[in-house]
Amino acid sequence: MKRTYFDTNILISAFQGKEQIADIALSMLLDPDRELVISDILRLEVLPKPTYHKRQDEVEFMKWILANAMLCVTCKPALVEKAIDFASYYNLHPLDALHIAAAYEAEVDEFVTLEKPTKPICQVQEIKVISIYPQTPLNE
Repeated sequence: MKRTYFDTNILISAFQGKEQIADIALSMLLDPDRELVISDILRLEVLPKPTYHKRQDEVEFMKWILANAMLCVTCKPALVEKAIDFASYYNLHPLDALHIAAAYEAEVDEFVTLEKPTKPICQVQEIKVISIYPQTPLNE
């Protein structure tokens, strides 16, 4: 089993993305050979907007995915400090740094994102980062 931390963009794309990328994201999320690792930060990014906008199907989808996680990393001062270290070294966006720090703390086997491979988050060396960003444009 691979312990996998999925970036927020993967969960959102699995629900509301274009068909090709949604299919890829959903198949990875549902892969029986992966154990899902989440964090408080991930929960904060995927639940409030659809809740506020009363997109109940999306809220239920996100809750179902989150409920199937084998581990939830909590946001503690040490996690924030590690995120600051990652952000300072790799020039990461603060939320990306928090996700990477959570994945690092959970000792995941992989961190999966939809970011372009050239983005700072994909340059992190301490954990394996996999980008599923399409190499060719998606069919509309």
